[in-house]
Amino acid sequence: MRVPAAVLERVAAVHGSSALPERLRLYDGWAARYEQDVAALEYRAPHLAAASLAFAFPAPPAGARLLDVACGTGLVARELHRRGFHCLHGVDGSAGMLERARSTGLYRQLRCCVLGQEPLPAPAEHYDAVTLVGALGEGQVPSTAVPELLRVTKPGGFLCLTTRSNPSNLRYKAELEAMLQSLEQQGAWQKVLVQEVERWERATSEEESTQGTGYISGVVYIYQKCPVTPLQES
Repeated sequence: MRVPAAVLERVAAVHGSSALPERLRLYDGWAARYEQDVAALEYRAPHLAAASLAFAFPAPPAGARLLDVACGTGLVARELHRRGFHCLHGVDGSAGMLERARSTGLYRQLRCCVLGQEPLPAPAEHYDAVTLVGALGEGQVPSTAVPELLRVTKPGGFLCLTTRSNPSNLRYKAELEAMLQSLEQQGAWQKVLVQEVERWERATSEEESTQGTGYISGVVYIYQKCPVTPLQES
């Protein structure tokens, strides 16, 4: 099944804009159709990320405080809520997306924040888990912002990140993985799992397609912030 041309145009407009104010304006305008459009793309990142985080989490998550960074309309929150995460806070740079997220009723707190341009509106070591799903990519959140995610995570807490492996994102992915590895070598966190997924979402062009499948691939990363107690390790 072909992806509708209008969907491809909206995706291209958002990812093709280099100026931040224009990009945020496009996201505001996209908010009403965003979930319909990503459904047409068979976008699986929210489901895959939430499932991976729930698998890694050592205890029942109902009381865990979680920050959903670049939360968009709340797709990740829906998946997390189904898995028992109920204390959810969210941030996003788009007021239009935040309005949609607020309408879900799943978040206890929502704030406007453009990660990479400003710090997260949270104190240090505040969250049991932090997610950043779908926004680590070329022209989106810079890989240099990853330490800010660590700052607001409690020692022993989990971070769930995703990125795409399509050709136009490979340079960014290499930079991101260099950052992830550097933080691990510094003892800031330890790797819990890395899950490569072939059919991440439908490709928006033949050039982006993985081996002619019509899809692009992607990755879920789960890390745990150090120090990790022996109980948490077990």
